[in-house]
Formats: sequence, structure tokens, C-alpha cells
Amino acid sequence: MTTTEAGVMELLEGRVDACRAKDLDRLMSYYSPGIVYFDVVPPLQFAGTDAVRRNFRRWFNEYEGPILLQTHELNIAAGDDVAFASMLHVDDGRRNNGIEGEVWIRSTVCCRRIDGKWLVTHEHVSIPAGWVVPETDAPTG
Repeated sequence: MTTTEAGVMELLEGRVDACRAKDLDRLMSYYSPGIVYFDVVPPLQFAGTDAVRRNFRRWFNEYEGPILLQTHELNIAAGDDVAFASMLHVDDGRRNNGIEGEVWIRSTVCCRRIDGKWLVTHEHVSIPAGWVVPETDAPTG
């Protein structure tokens, strides 16, 4: 693994650790101010750190305790100042609505090294076809 890939890996692992702990401030420290984030919940696109922060807060609040997030099949392609990673995540834990069980999601993360620090500038999350989204997360109208 190159030094550049190691830097991106550190970013991705820190991001997952912050999600597991539901540490919103730490999580947001990995995102650039101009972040564009595509998710499976309305409005589907979140632009800027304020919108992304609200979306993560919504997600964290769905869980009674920690989020049991695991990364699988991680692939990183990195240049000097730009990188992207694709992966699968298993999102699990006890939800406030009583629903239990894991959800597999796909994620593509694009990063830039800005002032010497790797930050997420674009993220796209999707649910594999055939997966039924729990009713509370289903897009409306």
C-alpha cells in the first residue's frame, strides 16, 4: 500500500469509527465544505456540510445504541491529490422503530487532498436491487 493509499485508508477507517460511535463532529471533520452526498433517503442529494450533517443526525437518531457498521470489498484508487474508493457496508444495530437486521449498502467515496489533508468531496450510497427498504426509510411522494 502506498503512502497516499494509507492516507485515504486512514480517512475511511476514521469515518467508519465516527459512524459507529455516532460522533457527528468527528464524522463531519472528514468532509469538505463543498461535499455533495447522494443517499437513499429524500431528498436523495445533500449539498454542503450543513445538509450532510442534518442527514447524518437523522441516521444516527434512528438507532437506540451504536451503529454496527462493517466495511467489505474495499477498493482504493489514489493519485497524488485525488482518490476514490468503492466498498460495501453492512449497517446493523437496534433501531428505535424496533426493526432489527442488517442492511447492505454500496458506497463510492471521492476524496481530495486539500491543504495536506484528505477530505471526502463526493459520496454516493445505494442499496442493491432487490433489497426492501424498511418502511421508515422509504422515499415519499
